[in-house]
Amino acid sequence: MKRRWNRREVLRAAGAAVAVPALVPGSALGRNGPGANERVNVAIIGLGGRARAIVNESRGIADMRIVAVCDCFAPLCEAFVQAVGKDQKWSTYEDFRQMFDKERLDGVMVETTTHARAWVTVHAMQAGLDVYIEKPMCLTIAEGRYLVRAARRYNRVTQVGTQQRSMPINNWASDLVKNGAIGKIKAVLAPNFVGPDRWPGKPPQPLPPGGREGWWDVWTNQAEFRPYHRELHRAWARWWAYDGGGRCYGVTGWGTHSYDQIQRALGTDETGPVEVMLEEPVTIQPSGKYETPKEEIDLTRLDYLVRLARPVEGPRAKVRMWYADGTDLRLHLDGDWGPGLGAIFVGEKGKIEINRNKVASNPPEIVNRPDNPGPIQKPETQYHIENWVKCVKTRQRCNADIEYGQRSSTLCYLVNIVRDVGRVGEKLRWDPEAERFTNCDEANAMLARPRRKGYELPALS
Repeated sequence: MKRRWNRREVLRAAGAAVAVPALVPGSALGRNGPGANERVNVAIIGLGGRARAIVNESRGIADMRIVAVCDCFAPLCEAFVQAVGKDQKWSTYEDFRQMFDKERLDGVMVETTTHARAWVTVHAMQAGLDVYIEKPMCLTIAEGRYLVRAARRYNRVTQVGTQQRSMPINNWASDLVKNGAIGKIKAVLAPNFVGPDRWPGKPPQPLPPGGREGWWDVWTNQAEFRPYHRELHRAWARWWAYDGGGRCYGVTGWGTHSYDQIQRALGTDETGPVEVMLEEPVTIQPSGKYETPKEEIDLTRLDYLVRLARPVEGPRAKVRMWYADGTDLRLHLDGDWGPGLGAIFVGEKGKIEINRNKVASNPPEIVNRPDNPGPIQKPETQYHIENWVKCVKTRQRCNADIEYGQRSSTLCYLVNIVRDVGRVGEKLRWDPEAERFTNCDEANAMLARPRRKGYELPALS
């Protein structure tokens, strides 16, 4: 079995007389992934609820071994180990860079807050590690494109956490749409997700005990520094400064899944729409009207998703997009009916509705076929992690490669941008190759954000 060097050993071998960058590119490490018969050594960075689910749903993966966990807030490390790792010998860290120094890792799973995700991810890539990146993979469209360039520059295997891309039934149904089972697609109906709120400003609260000095600065990362408040720390996905609507039935929380399903089925994995339009003023609304299910378009209703969506309210407005081939994407559906994590594809020969692990059609025989793989047989994220682990070994592109993640994340941020610009009824022209608007400088100003000093994204050397 080939020898794997960690970063500390590489720097020691380089010699004190040689100037070495703080983070060594993967090409300098000479790593091409573990051998076919080796287990993939993985660390988890960011130890909230999603990270716990990742651990629980990866327990059946024999080729992967979690060896370390990291969070900038020490009590989360302790609570995480007690909750899901009491029988494991995990090393715990508050600084991921120290972890990169000390551990012999092949990859990391970045489960941090969205606003810290790109910063952590690129440092992992520069340290020679392959990356599983929770969705949404970025806070802005420009940040996402930077991550794609980094992955290609350092030859890293990447998997974005849109796990429906690894569910057999979802891929099968997507291929039906893409390969013409319902003819040319005339329209796609998808949810009208809730956007992020702006922080209203509340009196500071004392820092919780147990964290090392400066941990709140590290947690704040690129965003404007604000005094500690529990609603910032624990409900960060609600706030614009840290996410694009990361809650249940939020634009980046659920929208990334739904819009990625659209991209997969339309065969637009590496492109996007060419026009975007806000159809009505943005108002604070509940996620739905909780009406009786509409049977003609409610073929894949999942009651547990409806229960999660019902308490959610926030800024919403219908948005419409058009692709170059004329496909009309209507982001209109409420959270109490329809495919909350998918879309309805309306073609010349019928309709296919795709939700998570559930598909339906009109007429029914379109999906009632012997080759339909049926519901999943393992935990829903296990398929996705298995695909990443396999690709870490083979160096092949993952099911949810970072370019695909960039394109689905872009749809989410296009929704937020046109809502913020607020030009109801005006088509904003989007160039999916240049990733810029061609007729709205105000919208282009929202493609990136200024980053706080000390948390700039490093040059891709």
